[in-house]
Amino acid sequence: MIRFCFIAAVQLCELILTSLVHLLYAFYIFSSAVAGDLSLSLNHLFNPNLINNNNNHHQNQQQDHPEPTTTTQSSSNEQVPPIVLVHGIFGFGKGRMGGLSYFAGAEKKVDKVFVPDLGSLTSIHDRARELFYYLKGGEVDYGEQHSKACGHSQFGRLYKQGHYPQWDQDHPLHFVAHSAGAQVVRLLQQMLADKVFMGYDNTSETWVLSITSLSGAFNGTTRTYLDGIRPEDGRSLKPVCLLQLCRLGVIVYDWLDIPWLKRYYNFGFDHFNMSRKKVGGVEGIKGLLLGNSGTSTPFASGDWILPDLTIQGSIRINAHLSTFPNTYYFSYATKRTMKLMNTTITIPSTIFGIHPLLFIRLLQMTQWRHPSDATPPYKAYKDQDWWDNDGALNTMSMTHPRLPHEHPSQQLFNDSDCHPLQPGIWYYKFVEGDHILFVMNRERAGLQFDLIYDTIFRRCRKYVFRKMIPPSPNQQQQQLHQS
Repeated sequence: MIRFCFIAAVQLCELILTSLVHLLYAFYIFSSAVAGDLSLSLNHLFNPNLINNNNNHHQNQQQDHPEPTTTTQSSSNEQVPPIVLVHGIFGFGKGRMGGLSYFAGAEKKVDKVFVPDLGSLTSIHDRARELFYYLKGGEVDYGEQHSKACGHSQFGRLYKQGHYPQWDQDHPLHFVAHSAGAQVVRLLQQMLADKVFMGYDNTSETWVLSITSLSGAFNGTTRTYLDGIRPEDGRSLKPVCLLQLCRLGVIVYDWLDIPWLKRYYNFGFDHFNMSRKKVGGVEGIKGLLLGNSGTSTPFASGDWILPDLTIQGSIRINAHLSTFPNTYYFSYATKRTMKLMNTTITIPSTIFGIHPLLFIRLLQMTQWRHPSDATPPYKAYKDQDWWDNDGALNTMSMTHPRLPHEHPSQQLFNDSDCHPLQPGIWYYKFVEGDHILFVMNRERAGLQFDLIYDTIFRRCRKYVFRKMIPPSPNQQQQQLHQS
């Protein structure tokens, strides 16, 4: 009894500490965005001439470097495919969080870069749909069958003008994705190949020229279980956990539906209609929180991103995804752990280089044990394979799609090892760093930030034209097996 009480007390303390760290970090990011906007407003109020000069300078720059959405570009400029930066979980795109950049300003390094704002907690499926309409334009269609099954509206945000409406096989795109964004892009490419978008019968996987992953969540993460998803099913939540607090916070946030607040940050669940304007007052919020209202929530239907990031959820998604023979693939796998003196014991490789937001989870992930009374997520599962991590994702999950089938891959030690780059192969490289080293804060990554992004953008600019090659017999067999 004493031992049980002690363990419960430790777990409660850990939950309180982890929750406080996440709340403080969220408040820091949000307050920074608000402070930045207030500073601009005050400058405009007290020094309008400076703002006008800056606006004129910005307009001149736009004339020199027009937005990629324009159709009056020079023929030489049109030959350069744009780059799309796709954020990860809890992320945001251009237009949210004031002047903050999720990619720490990397989008300013080159021209013709899009930073879409997708749902920060919506499912991989819903985000892939949103990304398509963000680029092509039109009203987001989540799919009739999917929407009915998950209990939300079929249609969402309306893009009157797509950011790249000419997107097709002759005008392909490069995608650079962080964390869960990598799975979003992979699913989008599969949707293009399967021609699932109503009214677009000519889509194909060739619309995607390359996918570059930064700490990509290809095979799930054991952190989802530590945060509160039951490892037995990879879907339901434990009664007391960090994700339960997250669930309550998101429901209250969407129910309040404060316009100026949601302009700064939106979890992306507007299509679930959880606003007080739709479900009513106190009784409406009670029904949402208790799960007995007439309106479904993403947490009740499982149509949110955390179940997709479990090992089981990733296997379900990967079972339908292909690695296509005419697309270039590259991934950077981050880790902040090492083996202790050539043993199987895994420990943090440093203390000061790990963000406080990730430190506790990094330690816990190095000690993860799948419950002995629960069925392993796949047949050859071993705990030690999942101990190396970056505080959010397991390193083995980030290299390339492995589950339920191994995709073609090649580890790189130097960038020159992949010259020339071959399509249809996941080239991957290990990077010493935590999960948010290359986003949010440019100073943390230091010189590595510029080296990584400059290399990525240079690679994207190099592979402007697709090298069409027929799939190998192994790739053909893999695609047939996955379909």
